[in-house]
Amino acid sequence: MVRMRHRIQLPAHLGTHFSLRDAQDAGIGAWRSSTPDLARPFRGVRATEAPETFLATAACYSLRMRPGHRFVGRTAMRLWGLPHPKRWTTKELLHVAVPREMTPPKVTGMKGRRLDKHRARTSRVHGMPVVDPIAAVFSTAPELTVVQIVTALDAILTTCGNYPGLHTQKPLVTITEIERRLLEWAGFTGCGKVRSALPLARLGVESPKETETRLLLVHAGLPEPVVQHEVRDCGRFIARVDLAYPALGIAIEYEGDGHRTSKDQWRADIRRQRDLEDRGWIVIRLTQADLKPSGQEDFLARVRRAITSRAR
Repeated sequence: MVRMRHRIQLPAHLGTHFSLRDAQDAGIGAWRSSTPDLARPFRGVRATEAPETFLATAACYSLRMRPGHRFVGRTAMRLWGLPHPKRWTTKELLHVAVPREMTPPKVTGMKGRRLDKHRARTSRVHGMPVVDPIAAVFSTAPELTVVQIVTALDAILTTCGNYPGLHTQKPLVTITEIERRLLEWAGFTGCGKVRSALPLARLGVESPKETETRLLLVHAGLPEPVVQHEVRDCGRFIARVDLAYPALGIAIEYEGDGHRTSKDQWRADIRRQRDLEDRGWIVIRLTQADLKPSGQEDFLARVRRAITSRAR
């Protein structure tokens, strides 16, 4: 009869994921590090459970990163919480940049890239090294459309504290700084799209859907609405609307799922709409369905009718 070896308890300080080197330093032998109860997300890394989220996956790989390594591209965008058009899946490769003089690592589950040290500042987000937000967008530009780049630029330019998913450590970025960095980076894959996107970026945006709605209106030949317009009555604050044509008294509000699932938000939305309509405003509310190709024409038609009614 074959006797099973006693499974050694792992030290608590190793946490839920650790490198083999850390395990060795903690006195854990090679046999315990190879037992089937431990997942192997990357070579040289073990985890008590296979990572199933983006942050857990990135945290596991970060244990392999050497000085000078940093997350870049779409991985950097996700760490900063910048909007990316594709949903993360466990099959997505992590993008890791190394200095120009170094050879990128070749590890299953990651994509190695080279990036000159001076092209990006290094920050630590969730404890992991990552390029700054501008470099994150620039290094992801080849896989993005102009509209998607505008959405990302609006996110790094915003100063609002409620932009969905945005990491709170995001440093303040200005259009001037983006322009300067664009000159410094000079020619790079996707730079033409960034140059086309930058004039379309706006300050004060509070969600990706605001950007998407604004660009949909502009590309349809309609006037560009004002972002986050404050409506006041005799100096008293009434409401701040997502997009507005102030001279025409038209407000356009995007309703995300949070507006539907939160009872307090739903009630506040109704009260704000009543306050605006009592003062003669036309309020056009839209959802994700209106931004899909099948719903865009109806939404644009409503906006055109509202503009025509006020332009008479």
